[in-house]
Amino acid sequence: MRAGGGDAVPRGLRDRFVRRAQQLAEPVRRAMCCGSVRRAGLSVRPGTIRVMETMSAAAARRTALAAQGFAAQGSTAARPTGEANRQHLNRALGRTKLLQMDSVNVAVRAHYMPLYSRLGAYPAELVDNAAWTHSAKKPRLLVEYWAHEASLIPVRDWPLLRWRMREHGGSWRRGLRELLEDSPGLIDDVLAAVKDLGPVGAGTLERELGGDTRQGRGPWWNRTDTKRVCELLFAMGELTTGTRRGFERLYDLPERVLPPDVLSQDPDEHDAVRELVRRSADALGVATEAELRDYYRLSPQRGRRAVDELVENGDLEPVAVHGWRNQAYRHVDARTPRRVRGSALLCPFDPLIWERSRAERLFGFRYRIEIYVPQPQREYGYYVFPFLLDGELVARVDLKADRTAKVLRVPGAFGEPDRDLGKIAPELAAALHDMAAWLGLDGVAVGTRGDLADPLRALTAAS
Repeated sequence: MRAGGGDAVPRGLRDRFVRRAQQLAEPVRRAMCCGSVRRAGLSVRPGTIRVMETMSAAAARRTALAAQGFAAQGSTAARPTGEANRQHLNRALGRTKLLQMDSVNVAVRAHYMPLYSRLGAYPAELVDNAAWTHSAKKPRLLVEYWAHEASLIPVRDWPLLRWRMREHGGSWRRGLRELLEDSPGLIDDVLAAVKDLGPVGAGTLERELGGDTRQGRGPWWNRTDTKRVCELLFAMGELTTGTRRGFERLYDLPERVLPPDVLSQDPDEHDAVRELVRRSADALGVATEAELRDYYRLSPQRGRRAVDELVENGDLEPVAVHGWRNQAYRHVDARTPRRVRGSALLCPFDPLIWERSRAERLFGFRYRIEIYVPQPQREYGYYVFPFLLDGELVARVDLKADRTAKVLRVPGAFGEPDRDLGKIAPELAAALHDMAAWLGLDGVAVGTRGDLADPLRALTAAS
């Protein structure tokens, strides 16, 4: 129809057009007016109309918490009523997928804390046995490798990273080119010694091999040549961790640690990367492409291709989250609970918050680890734990396990802006006492820094 004249559209045809336009618009209207995700309808087959789903920021936050295993807190499906067992461990690992490792032990080692945050008090040997021992009755569940940094991953996931082992083999070899040219037989000597002595530490290997005991040139690592070759072989998948003594890695051959059916698998790199991104999506619930690949430290090229294929396959659904600048993707099985109840202290390496920009976008919580910041310049403290309460990050506490005095020290405690400190303080005090008991400490000693210090000190002194 031409403006200002010409043939008129028949009324019946016009009415049908208006009704169809209203039908198409209604799902979009519902999605934009609702606080949680709703189907915006319409086919997603290539070449057809697709209306993107919308999601509120609050719904995205609840979805992320549910994916990480926090939505059950405060319900009948919450933390174990008795002592946690391997079934509980497997359930928690089904949410987090992996446990990042770190050498800092000022409060508790990083790989123990995420399970405590989700399960409550549990025996640390539950993780130790799952990662570093094996028996017919209780087979090894976890193995170490570079996933999201140094990590404990399920044994069955080890083949998904074999492409990385080949990649690391090339890059690490280039980094050690001078050493390997000077000592061409060192790799074979280390492998032979591990076969005879393993599980064995790098120091023992060095003594057995009679190698150079000069410390490495790296500004942080101070590693001997033998240790550097051990780490190269670990990165290549030629060695793995047989067990640990304290926090010292004792190397062993993979064939003495992993079952034959795991060792025999070598999936195509492309398929393996896609599966890793799918697992990332399951662990995150809703996330940007950059967050999906960060979970396993994947390159942008690999991550983008995998995301596109998972969308095409129906494993991921593109969604628009209010307030997020970048496209988001929701796992097809992700759930969005109406509310999240309960509390948890989170270590700096918890997968809920390890991607700092994501934590800021989800919770409005700006978080930076200050271990390497000179003490006078630290804003909150050396090793700060965010405090999760009813689905929000409401406070942060600087923690130190003083094992000599047998107390959990809290040099600083800080509420987030515009939070009800009167509500937070008793919940945080209870959480600190519970954590101290789990660590085998007798109590909590609160310092003077932060707006939560005084109320916490009064509550912990009275208990």
